[in-house]
Amino acid sequence: MTSCSRNFDSLSWTKASEAASNQGSTLIWPFGACEQHGPHLPLATDTIFADRIVSEVLQRLPNSLPIWRLSNQALGFSPEHSSFPGTISLSSSLLLQLVMEVGTQVAGFGFRRLVLFNAHGGQIGLLETAARQLRIQSPSMAVLPCFLWRGVSSLNELIPKHEKEYGLHAGLAETSLMMAISEELVGFERPSEGIENSIEKPPEGWSLEGAAPCAWLAKDLTKTGVIGDTKQSNLDLGKLLEKALIDHWVSLFTNLMESNWPPVC
Repeated sequence: MTSCSRNFDSLSWTKASEAASNQGSTLIWPFGACEQHGPHLPLATDTIFADRIVSEVLQRLPNSLPIWRLSNQALGFSPEHSSFPGTISLSSSLLLQLVMEVGTQVAGFGFRRLVLFNAHGGQIGLLETAARQLRIQSPSMAVLPCFLWRGVSSLNELIPKHEKEYGLHAGLAETSLMMAISEELVGFERPSEGIENSIEKPPEGWSLEGAAPCAWLAKDLTKTGVIGDTKQSNLDLGKLLEKALIDHWVSLFTNLMESNWPPVC
């Protein structure tokens, strides 16, 4: 659990006002989803990841830094998984409106930065769009849309190349990370499905995601909900992944809080 001193909603209104008035005052808003993650991982997988990494990062930052967190946004934009029971997806317009309404109020308090800390790959583009629109509407506040797994260079040494390319959902990395965070939530099944096992392979230069992606639906690629190979998932790898993610984001948030970035007119 996050220390109450970092939870925005644990502050009184006077403390919240004081927090927002700090030079470089920053709010982190963790975004997850409620969507299928195969037969072995919970629907809240992305939310659990976002919450855990944000919590651990904030515990490692100096108490003097003016940075707090909002409560998890546990419902997200997940239409690609809607054919699997348990998935609850907000519409793109509703999630966009949510970011705009909350963000506008946060900017009104006087916060200098709002970080949209997202752990669900299916809403990266939507939150980037929301961030840009929010910045236009609230020009006094910087908005930073981040993705949990993006830019973490040390992951290259931990995850095999084929799994990095094709293990898009509930595969080796997510299964191992969940083992490290909440092993009791991980089931015993270890499916292996997705594009590597598909008869139809993408033509050269094209892929599910990356430089030339497609708008894939989970049902196109998998019957179990897994897109990737979970067979080699293990606790040791999960601990290494968790450490890599925490170290990366501690470094980035430290750099951010020691700067005046991004420039705001």
